[in-house]
Amino acid sequence: MHYPTLRHLAVTRLMTETFRGYHHALKLRDGEFYETRNLSTEDYPLLTVRKAASKLPIVQHAAQGMIAKDALAWVDNGTLWYNGQPTAVTALSPGDKQLVGMGAYIVIFPDKVYFNTADASDHGSLEAHWRYTGPVRYTMCDSTGKEYEHVTVQALAPDAPEGGELWLDSAGRQLKQYDTVTAMWITVQTVFTKLSFTTQGQLKRLFGEHDGVTLAGAALEDLNGSKVLYALGGEEGRENDWLVVVGIAAETVENPEDTITIDRTVPTLDFVCECRNRLWGCYYGSDGERNLNELYCCALGDFKNWNQFLGLSTDSWRASVGSDGVWTGCINYLGSPTFFKEERIHTITPSREGAHQVAELPARGVQQGSSRSLAIVGETLYYKARSEVCAYQGGFPGGVSDALGDERYSDAVGGAFGSNYWLSMRSAQGEWQLFCLDTARALWMHVNDTHVRQFEAIDDSLLALIGDELWDLNGEAEGERESAREWLAESGILYCQYPDSKYLSRYNLRLRAESGATICMEVEYDSSGVWESAGRFTPSGTGTVTLPVQPRRCDHMRLRLSGRGDVKLFSITRILEKGSDV
Repeated sequence: MHYPTLRHLAVTRLMTETFRGYHHALKLRDGEFYETRNLSTEDYPLLTVRKAASKLPIVQHAAQGMIAKDALAWVDNGTLWYNGQPTAVTALSPGDKQLVGMGAYIVIFPDKVYFNTADASDHGSLEAHWRYTGPVRYTMCDSTGKEYEHVTVQALAPDAPEGGELWLDSAGRQLKQYDTVTAMWITVQTVFTKLSFTTQGQLKRLFGEHDGVTLAGAALEDLNGSKVLYALGGEEGRENDWLVVVGIAAETVENPEDTITIDRTVPTLDFVCECRNRLWGCYYGSDGERNLNELYCCALGDFKNWNQFLGLSTDSWRASVGSDGVWTGCINYLGSPTFFKEERIHTITPSREGAHQVAELPARGVQQGSSRSLAIVGETLYYKARSEVCAYQGGFPGGVSDALGDERYSDAVGGAFGSNYWLSMRSAQGEWQLFCLDTARALWMHVNDTHVRQFEAIDDSLLALIGDELWDLNGEAEGERESAREWLAESGILYCQYPDSKYLSRYNLRLRAESGATICMEVEYDSSGVWESAGRFTPSGTGTVTLPVQPRRCDHMRLRLSGRGDVKLFSITRILEKGSDV
């Protein structure tokens, strides 16, 4: 008797052991996902749920900006806080702030105020303004304020002069001093005038030596305008204050009432960074009289002085640029202040002699509104350009965001920790999205829909200002712990009907899960838009889960894994069996 022979079905296993993160395209490499949520590349090549974040126990009413120094500093509702305590810096204006560190100091823009983290009593305004109405005495002097006892003022040189005698040539308006060695009158290159006031220590409380100021109202016109205070004096309880500026007072003059104004100002700045013991800034706009497109820096080690011009290498500095468009951001990159427009990168090379050089590179710059996207990971600078995310190493920037697909984003905010570049930005539909780029492996993850206003790394924490709350995305800081994260991984198109008529029969998932974690699997066939449940389970520990799939004909399918709680996925195996050609 002959019995029919049962043919054994050929079985093929396709295993995915390396998970390659987020790639927002339908046709993907094995291990890539069209959509992810709350996943991480930390345990690459495994697929891992990200760490739980922790909320810092800091009460925020109207958070306006922060900076990490030896401790965290932030502005909350107009008050600067440092190391968990409010400071005497209060009544700051509404709106976001730029906090820039320079040594032990924190400088806050656009308010132009400073705070010394090493000495809480040292704080105040970068600018100073003084107005005085009363008697003023004008006397010719040297740079230290020592008044000249006798100066001959006439058109012709004095007869039989003595060594060191001073003569003011009234015709040429030049001060000369007689030198007995050469028997010649030597021109004094710089002439100074001392202005004395009947005040008590006001000047020294507001100004310092070598401050660059604007002086107005002096009886002698030569003394008005942009000046440097070469010396000043006056103390509490004493009647007279005085200062020394460049200018010629032909004779001592005492006016009973002059109105003098002295102003030390800081230019309006769009963006500011610190580099080589100076603050550097940029501005594009109008000052009321002319259009400006300029770069600036303060005097060396002195963030109060932006108009100090003594002819020294330590002077303030400014330069106009010819490139079009508004400034979009700046950062200290590898020891060079680097300024961006959307289509230009301007790099300043600081000089020891003060002759700082500006280089211009026509290249993809920072997108307008994305100045906070600038962040350095390792030695590479990352930022959001208009059309993509760029990596910059001093040459031409390169795009690194192909995985984000064709979606257009704006208003980006970036942060760096370890080898990860975090980026929160808004889509064309107005939805906020948080991404993370593992720069060491060139892998992206779409984290969630969080709007982060600013990132700051300190110690082992990556702090994120979310609304008016401060969160540590690494979960290292003590505080309220985030609950179990809901996660998701959605594949691209998977073709099921192969040329040799193989069909998907089941999935094997090798994973490790914490107690209480849940996992769901769903399948979409032929881009129908309908996700059909393929199983739900609650694993615990390490093991393999098998999910049978009801055989059905389809051209392609997509797979979605989702769950809640900590899970590590080691591999996904698709079991394929050969079917008929019908």
